[in-house]
Amino acid sequence: MYTEKVIDHFTNPRNVGEIPDADGIGDVGNATCGDTTKITIKVEDNRIKDIKFKTFGCGAAIATSSMLTEMVIGMTLEEALQVNDVTVADMLGGLPEQKMHCSNMAAHALHTAIEDYKKKQG
Repeated sequence: MYTEKVIDHFTNPRNVGEIPDADGIGDVGNATCGDTTKITIKVEDNRIKDIKFKTFGCGAAIATSSMLTEMVIGMTLEEALQVNDVTVADMLGGLPEQKMHCSNMAAHALHTAIEDYKKKQG
């Protein structure tokens, strides 16, 4: 059902936690399944210098959040905004159709964190 990459990111998630002095915060939830994801980012020279996540949810939700954080470190904000649910799922080698909303939640939390950063910058 799940690829080896999904299982690896679920059992050994990367970048778990919260950046205390985050430049941007994205906190989203899925009313259908009850999962939530919070992404915090640190930005330097228009690039994501650091990113952390906290996810309450299924294995797929944790794996997609972990993979997303690995993917976007070092990206410009514009590049990171191009990351979507399909991009994340593809990097994990695919997800079952009924779990695609999990990867969408991670990407949405990232986009929300970037929007929060831009709003704070004026």
